[in-house]
Amino acid sequence: MSGSKSVLGSELIARALKLEGVETVFTLAGDHILPALDVMADGGFRFIDTRHEQAAAHMADAWGRITGQPGVAMYTTPGFANAIPGLTNAMHSESPLLSISGSAELLELGRGAMQEIDQVGMAIPTTKAAWMVTDARRIPDMIATALRTAYEGRRGPVHLTIPVDIQQQAVDEDEVAFYAPGEYRDLGAPEASMQRVRDAVEILRNAERPLIIVGSAGSYSRSGETLERLVETTRIPIMTEGDARGLISDEHPYCCGFFDSGLNRAARLLREADAVVLMGRKQDLIVGYAMEPNVSADAKVIQIDPSAAEIARNRGVAVGIVGDVDAVARQVTEEASKYTWKDSDWLARLNEQRAVQREMLDSLAGNDTPMHAVYVHKTVRNHIRKKDFVVYDGGDFCHFGRAYNPALSPYTWWYLPPLGMLGQSIPTAIAAKAAYPERRVFMFTGDGAFGFNAMEYDTAVRHNLPIVGIMGNDSAWGIDRQIQVGVYGKPVATDLLPSRYDQVVRGLGGYAELVEHPDELPPALERAIKMERPALLNVRVQNAISPRAEAAINRWKSHTPLPM
Repeated sequence: MSGSKSVLGSELIARALKLEGVETVFTLAGDHILPALDVMADGGFRFIDTRHEQAAAHMADAWGRITGQPGVAMYTTPGFANAIPGLTNAMHSESPLLSISGSAELLELGRGAMQEIDQVGMAIPTTKAAWMVTDARRIPDMIATALRTAYEGRRGPVHLTIPVDIQQQAVDEDEVAFYAPGEYRDLGAPEASMQRVRDAVEILRNAERPLIIVGSAGSYSRSGETLERLVETTRIPIMTEGDARGLISDEHPYCCGFFDSGLNRAARLLREADAVVLMGRKQDLIVGYAMEPNVSADAKVIQIDPSAAEIARNRGVAVGIVGDVDAVARQVTEEASKYTWKDSDWLARLNEQRAVQREMLDSLAGNDTPMHAVYVHKTVRNHIRKKDFVVYDGGDFCHFGRAYNPALSPYTWWYLPPLGMLGQSIPTAIAAKAAYPERRVFMFTGDGAFGFNAMEYDTAVRHNLPIVGIMGNDSAWGIDRQIQVGVYGKPVATDLLPSRYDQVVRGLGGYAELVEHPDELPPALERAIKMERPALLNVRVQNAISPRAEAAINRWKSHTPLPM
């Protein structure tokens, strides 16, 4: 149109992301995104630049789940290849992550262009959807399409490849349309039909041993108030898992803690439940596929999920409801309030098992050298406040912590999704501190997991993000070594050195100490907290088998799909 203002593709990227409320981007600079980075820097975006693109993806993944807002990661072509593991993990964590990569000029693709790979083809198996932008005028609506896809149903990562010449393409501004998020997503929480709600309540009223399990897709409401009203009305025991940890406090009288049969003895009683409510919890390995012997054939299953594909995935259900978990829980509560509910002996049995578990763990926290993992976690727990973030990696050291430490508030208790990809704790902790700089972040890692993203301590130092890291160093790939010894009788390729990882962190500008004796830990922890610098305590611990490793050994030996 004559007289229309010209605008670059890079400017359209910046404006579209601003419209989504995006202000923080996780990145590693490279040729094919330099035009976009330049314009976005002038537009006031905060860039947290990492030392590896996988870490950038992990940070964007964590940001999306911690804040509920889109996590954005940007990188060049080989950087995109590095980010694939992070995107794979985000698919399992179901994070609203927007991955943006540049590429060689559109005209040159297919001719052996610079660093050319099939980015969209590579992204498709690791995201909900992926596209290439071929005209700058399409940038706003394709960002909108990508994020609508990321948030609809069960959440997940999406990818856009925007070639470098499309970033530099000048188009008439009048030819570009922008869409506010409220115009194409978050248009209302779908509810259930009242007949299905009544059917669900009738099953629960007649059940003697009902159990509610809330998974990650039950956490989209950002609040656990509806769940609290539900269990306080029905007096039905509840457990949380995934991103739902802390949505209702583990200290709530009707909450029986972490749904993990390896780390919470109460969760093993699932097989005795006569009614099971899966709220945003898939029928996957975590619940033994909801099949016998993990869930009784006589038990009635009620499943509430935002994705129709997850309803009755492995087992038929008595009531299946596709809808927003929080909205449906509100409907169930309203219907349940018409009746009188009583406490049951079932709740007492679940709590008895939790007490047995706690007593067993406490018995391990002796004043030994080297320290037991439980002693370390018990010491740190004395410093953890309700709103502090606690972030766990995988491995035996962290499994002890996940079994021992409660989740007390929403979106503060983080661990690996079912993919089990090690090394996420450092990027996740950095993202949490970037999102909420006024709150403290405690990060737990093993010596094996630390190696994947150790250089991100440099990122934390450069961006002044003081996390407190506690490493359990047993000089081994702990859980796999335990499984090898338990199943095959010997370890293979699972021994590590007693390395001075604390010196690595000091070399990167952080604060670090080696802690070898129990009496050294409390003062070292206090110093690490007070330093207000990225910190790591390299703590020598016993090579002790965790309850999760014991469960894994039993699973290997039994050759049955026991729940994790």
